[in-house]
Order: sequence, then C-alpha cells, then structure tokens
Amino acid sequence: MPETAPKHPAPISPGRPPTETPVEIAAPGARLRGTLLEPAAEPAARAIMINAATGVPAAFYKPFAQWLVTSENVAVLIWDYRDFGASGRPYGSKASMTDWGVHDPTAARAWMRTRFPGLPLWVIGHSLGAMSLPFQPRLHEINRVIALAAGPVHVSQHPWPFRAQAWALWHLAGPLAVLLLDHLPGKRLGLGNDLPTPVFRQWKGWCARRGSLPADPDLPAPESPGLTCKVTLVALDDDVMIPPESVWKLAEWMPAAQITSRLLCPAEFGLKTVGHIAAFAPRNRALWPEIMA
Repeated sequence: MPETAPKHPAPISPGRPPTETPVEIAAPGARLRGTLLEPAAEPAARAIMINAATGVPAAFYKPFAQWLVTSENVAVLIWDYRDFGASGRPYGSKASMTDWGVHDPTAARAWMRTRFPGLPLWVIGHSLGAMSLPFQPRLHEINRVIALAAGPVHVSQHPWPFRAQAWALWHLAGPLAVLLLDHLPGKRLGLGNDLPTPVFRQWKGWCARRGSLPADPDLPAPESPGLTCKVTLVALDDDVMIPPESVWKLAEWMPAAQITSRLLCPAEFGLKTVGHIAAFAPRNRALWPEIMA
C-alpha cells in the first residue's frame, strides 16, 4: 500500500538565492536549452535534473528548482525538450516522443554527469519525465529517482467526465488539428502549449491503444537490469489524467529498483485541488518537502 503524506509538512527554508546560468546541451539532431541553478555560498551536495511533463516548459519548474537549491544545497538543471519551450518551436517539427522521452533526457543526463562528475545524480521526473525512464540507456548513472504523476494509462482508465475529454482529444480534436495545422494547438485546446505533430501521434498511441510504451516499436527495448536505485513513485489523489492506480503500475517497468509509493492528498495540506500538473506550482509549495521526502 502507498504511504500517505503527513498532515504537517516540514517548514521551507528561504536560504540564499541561487546562481542561474543559461546552458545549451547537444543532443542527437538537436540543441537543448535550459538553466543550471547552483548554490551561491558553497559547492552543491548533489546534482538534480528535472525532466518535464509533456507540454510543460522548463520555466514552470523554476520556483521549485530555486527552492531545492536553497533548501537542500543542490545543483538543479531545468531544460526543455527539442522544438519546445526555450529549445525551439513545435511548428512543422519532426520531434517525436522517442526524442523527448529517450534521446533528449539521455543527453541532458550525460551533460550533468560531465558537469558534476563527483556528485550523486538524482532525477525528478514529472509524468513523461519519469514514465520514459525505463527505456533510456545507462540507467546505472542515476542514484535516485522521484517520479511524480507518472504511469501508463489507457483512455478507458480515466475517471468520468475526464474520460470523455481524453477520448475526444485522441480521436477527434487532436487528429483533425494536426492534419490541418501540422502541430497540436495545445493552447487552443486547453492543454497549455502547442506540440509537434509526431509527439502527439506517438503520445496518442501510448494512451489510446493497449500496451502503452512497451508495445511501441519506435521505443528502444529496456536495458537490463534497468534502474537499480531507490525510486519513489508519488501520486496525487485528485489526478484524473494519471490516477494513482496508474502511477503504481510504473513499478512493473522497474523490476530491479527499490520502489517506495507515496500518495499525496491535497486536502491534508490545506489545498483544494492540485491535479496532474500543479504540484510544482508555487501556490502548492506545501507539497514540495513531501515530494522530496
């Protein structure tokens, strides 16, 4: 059974403002841009990279990254997938979910390993940012994983009425939009940001067909033994996009990892709603110590 979070989260230390450095990372066929945040007063105790959810720009995670640096004395990399956010535009892009889930985070991880060769490396993955981890190479380089709101979900497993919205996206609005516009107009569809057409089509395959990522022939086969470090699966009890039951299923893709499952209930922190995306929003900072616990 997953743990539930304590009702009284630890206080948040203000600390000193971190230094922030723009970075550019070479990936196969792309240049990724991001920001490296580091402690201002002393060397970092460990290095952390944040892998974003689909359609969420790196800038969204900056307040959380700043808090991590000042409260835990760590170096944090936030970065954008190719042809998205600071790394480019999605219009007419050939970027796929394999690029976003495998090639780009592998390149970002290699960059962090080179930049901080002597420090433990942690990965905080939000949705796609953790769900694709088992398909990446050289997972032995990772010392700890925190996976939030990440797991395989078929459209039939969403609760109503969100199930109807998801079905319409995968089978009606999404396919029509990418056919006409050569990108997914996420802003117009209420998804936050526009996405490349190949990203949408591969994402649809994971969610609208049985089998999810392991059944996708365009993804590399997981290496053995895969992740062997400590992995904390964190679910939100009001997340209708990736419900807790789907988050726990992610453990099946990490058979050699040391899995801990934790359920966060917004009401226990005095929060009305959090959902799939907003755990990293400043208004929900009461959750942050529990995400890192």
